[in-house]
Amino acid sequence: MIELYYWTTPNGHKITIFLEEAGVEYKIFPIHIGKGEQFQPHFLKISPNNRIPAILDTTPTDGGAPISVFESGAILLYLGEKTGQFLPKDARGKAEVTQWLMWQMGGLGPMAGQNHHFVQYAPEQLPYAIDRYVKETNRLYGVLDRRLADRAFIAGNYSIADMAAYPWIVPHERQRQNLDDFPNLKRWFHAIKARPAVERAYARVAEVNPNAAPTVNEDAKKVLFGQTATNLPRG
Repeated sequence: MIELYYWTTPNGHKITIFLEEAGVEYKIFPIHIGKGEQFQPHFLKISPNNRIPAILDTTPTDGGAPISVFESGAILLYLGEKTGQFLPKDARGKAEVTQWLMWQMGGLGPMAGQNHHFVQYAPEQLPYAIDRYVKETNRLYGVLDRRLADRAFIAGNYSIADMAAYPWIVPHERQRQNLDDFPNLKRWFHAIKARPAVERAYARVAEVNPNAAPTVNEDAKKVLFGQTATNLPRG
């Protein structure tokens, strides 16, 4: 059993996609980040960076005590190795998947995240910041489009690299990107969107956040964007 500590964000969706694709038994424990639930002591024990997602594997392969993992990329690697699915076992294949996973973790996710922040959530429109991150998001879309020119999926076969990148392309309109400008990416995007496991993963949103209330209202902004080392809740 995998206990998934989750909210309805791109990084959260990565893990529900994997678990649905792999057919792993799991249970969701919602962590409403807009209400500050990520600062609860029991959650900080498994996710000291107070970010979702995180997992607790109650049946690790070594038969020992439960293993907790935080950071979505680390979780995907852990689950890929645990299940033997969506992560090649050979050195070359594993390197191919891992480097594109890290590309998403270090590039697409953070840059699109800053795009979201300055386009949608900043208290004032800052043209320089908006231009910076919209253009960098566009550049990264171009990298992915070129990568997909001669292959169906990012690393050849469908893998955790695709599961990591796809949720960050879902809000492409909010990121001021037009998929028609990236035909290879667009083909890949719709192929993944149509996968039954991906449909099931996104259906969990209605269960966890049935009112589809915006995560980032004014109160949530104080929680999400106002923390420093000195005022971080200690639990």
